[in-house]
Amino acid sequence: MKVDYQHIAKDKLKEIGYEENFTILEKISKRSTDIALGVDSTELREQGAVDQGIIFGYACNETKELMPLLIMLTNQIFKEMDMLKKDKYAHIFDPDGKCQVSVVYEKGKPKKVQIVVVSTQTKSLIKRELYEDIIINEVLTKFLDDKAIQEADILINLTGEFVIGGPYADSGLTGRKIIVDTYGGGAFSGKDVRKVDRSAAYYARYVAKAIVEANLADRCEVCVAYSIGVADPVSLSINTFETGKLSDVELLEVVKKLFDFTPSNIRKELEFEKVKFKSLAAYGHIGREDLPVRWENVEDKAQELRVEYEKAKGTA
Repeated sequence: MKVDYQHIAKDKLKEIGYEENFTILEKISKRSTDIALGVDSTELREQGAVDQGIIFGYACNETKELMPLLIMLTNQIFKEMDMLKKDKYAHIFDPDGKCQVSVVYEKGKPKKVQIVVVSTQTKSLIKRELYEDIIINEVLTKFLDDKAIQEADILINLTGEFVIGGPYADSGLTGRKIIVDTYGGGAFSGKDVRKVDRSAAYYARYVAKAIVEANLADRCEVCVAYSIGVADPVSLSINTFETGKLSDVELLEVVKKLFDFTPSNIRKELEFEKVKFKSLAAYGHIGREDLPVRWENVEDKAQELRVEYEKAKGTA
């Protein structure tokens, strides 16, 4: 199948909000045949990992999505900003922007929002008072109550002007904006979903979320490592930060019983053939209960974990 990269790229730029006539350069090469020898499945050998690496998945009970509060607030705020830019204030805002939320924790629980940073591109000569009012009263009030807004430091366009943005101001999509995709892991969009540094990160999140959903821990981090060409992980560990109902060692044995971390199973169990990966390229890949992605749908696995927990209690 021939892919029209020119058309795809220009359509996406226009969808984001850039109307200029960009020149699209195509530089595409095939994957190394040496790698294919080690990782492709055959009748005699299971698909191996397409890369080596250490991958993390995380979940906690701070939000209904079982994500850290600051990550969900950041994504929600800028998703709302984008909607307003396109639907109501295209004459004020341009497409580029970013957001950051800092939260104060006390005894492992979020206590208050401390800082909200919003940087957003505007048209030339737009008064600060106008766009600040929109951001605070039409965006932040949807996610923060009056007390939280009054107590937090709200920092908007700290350099004073943000008129030149997008591909004119920075080097574009390089994969360096990593926290937007997860909770601190590598950038996913643009990377082959068969590579374990993407696929296994989804699966590690799937496992961690199932553990927290099952109320077996308040917080859970799953760490898995692979070696290129080998199907099974070379390392797997669980850390519940002393919040687990089982010890981390006991929980790890349950996880090994219920979850299969091989690349071929990940692709099958997480139903990658059904995923619209384009939709994940904005607002993060993790915590996306607004999308039908399997790694966020964990109730069946959570129930299996509850059953195993009851068995473990019964033999203790």
